[in-house]
Amino acid sequence: MTESSFAKQFLSALDSRPVVISSDHVEDPRKYPARPAYTLPKMPHPMKKRKTFAAGQESAINVTMKSLRNPPLEIALPGQPLSTSILNLKTTISEKYGIPTDKIRVLLKKKPCSDLKTIKDLVPGGVGEVEFSIMVIGGVTAITPEQGSGSVPKPSEGSAAREAHEEALLKPEFWSDLKGFLGQRLKDDATVEKVYDAFRNALEK
Repeated sequence: MTESSFAKQFLSALDSRPVVISSDHVEDPRKYPARPAYTLPKMPHPMKKRKTFAAGQESAINVTMKSLRNPPLEIALPGQPLSTSILNLKTTISEKYGIPTDKIRVLLKKKPCSDLKTIKDLVPGGVGEVEFSIMVIGGVTAITPEQGSGSVPKPSEGSAAREAHEEALLKPEFWSDLKGFLGQRLKDDATVEKVYDAFRNALEK
């Protein structure tokens, strides 16, 4: 067998084998089949950009607290550090409404929060706003800032009201109305006269 015939036979044997592409093969992009451009669909809600803080600066979050039932309480605390504990939030409620901290329960998604937990432990990411629920146990009533201000009526206002009441007792219309009311309730003329005279005698004394 001559060399030329051997080369032809060898090449024909290679043509019958499948083509193997090397690992460093690069396809010519000009030979790619034409395809329409594909764009990703828009998200229903835009993604929030993660805020970056300088060294030593702590991120903050807006906190809203509302009561689930009576007494009606609502307090907003903007810009609270993530290191704020639940006990700190209870203390803020106690100072504003006069409720002992041991009578306050703070809940997140209907689950009670421990006093030692911080906002960072309860809110993943710690960005945006969080709303806590408040529950007051033991039948404790809240004191509003207006009630806690200790406003006392002025002596002049009290004396004026007392004079108006005394003046109303001296009018005959008051006693006629009282007698009519007693007649509707007691349904007995003798008893009505007895009670009516008792009122008049007590006023004269």
